[in-house]
Amino acid sequence: MNIKEEIKELEPELINLRRDFHKHPELGWEEVRTAGIVAEYLRDLGLEVTEGVSKTGVVGLLKGDKPGRTLLLRADMDALPVEEENDFEYKSQNEGLMHACGHDGHTAMLLVAAKILSRKKKELAGNIKFVFQPNEETEAARFMIEEGVMENPKVDAAMGIHLWTPLPSGKIGLAPEAVMGGLYEFEIIIKGKGGHTSAPHFSKDPIMAGTNIIQQAQMIQTREIDPMKSTTIVFGQFQAGNATNIIPEKAHLKGTIRYLYQGGRNTDEKPRRRLERIVAGVCNTFDLEYEIKYPATSSPVYNDPELVLDLEEIAAKVAGGTENLTEYRCLAGEDFGEFSAYVPSVFYFVGTGNAKKGTDYPHHHPKFDIDEDTLKTGVEMHVRSALNYLK
Repeated sequence: MNIKEEIKELEPELINLRRDFHKHPELGWEEVRTAGIVAEYLRDLGLEVTEGVSKTGVVGLLKGDKPGRTLLLRADMDALPVEEENDFEYKSQNEGLMHACGHDGHTAMLLVAAKILSRKKKELAGNIKFVFQPNEETEAARFMIEEGVMENPKVDAAMGIHLWTPLPSGKIGLAPEAVMGGLYEFEIIIKGKGGHTSAPHFSKDPIMAGTNIIQQAQMIQTREIDPMKSTTIVFGQFQAGNATNIIPEKAHLKGTIRYLYQGGRNTDEKPRRRLERIVAGVCNTFDLEYEIKYPATSSPVYNDPELVLDLEEIAAKVAGGTENLTEYRCLAGEDFGEFSAYVPSVFYFVGTGNAKKGTDYPHHHPKFDIDEDTLKTGVEMHVRSALNYLK
């Protein structure tokens, strides 16, 4: 039986797994039910299983019959705090929670890929670590690395897939170098002196300073950083005061810095340092104190060019021809960037957008869904890429 036939035989199981995960979404660090199902499934395949990696993460180790390198294949398990608006039978049963990003599909695809690859261990010259990551939305990959997921045995390369509604079903997005943005979530707290709006000269107004910071920060993107190096600094929240006639003591600004170039946190362009310089300058001008926090950070997802070349032929075969391959990059953040900063890696996109099936909504939308026919594509890519790497 060839690989496509094996996947076709397992398709009902693949879809049932995905729908079960979709029906029972869990937030990051809380994927207890999901992790339990994953661990039991991997044990049934005869893999060495480690649970509780970075709280709720699961790692399954498949040892090939021949010595060789170790490949990490990763799927994410967490859902989002979104109230689902779909009305199919397997819609979320957990109020206010939803798999609105495709992680349910990622987990199902990697489980079925693990089943097929476990049957082919005689062909493997090396090992495969199946990593089921919690809390992708807020940087759990870094914690898994700190807890040793890249060791024993030492990982030589990593690969991952994202089901992607912006790409049509049948397309695979694959490109070298940076393909998803590095991320800093930031919070700026401006500390002023409150007072009455009838006597503003007795106050130190944090709102004035906040508006200046927002305006001046735009200069970083348009005047300081090479326009060929994609960078965005966008403010999503500005909170200050609770009355029309009171100048508040503090103002809170929140937003994101995103960038699409190699270098992780120590990029040559240093967008974070540039923003800090502007905040310091504005607050000094207004005689105010400030504090900057970074609740979440992640490195850009960087694809090793040689691994991409190796994968292009496989992707063309799976997708039905080179015409179904496309170079795709975006500024969305992805925690897989932590793995790609650690070892040579490749991360690619399996298109799942289909307007006729209603799967063309953007990620994190309450009507988000995936074209389940594309799950087979993800499984086949996992299987063929692993067999090729460990041949």
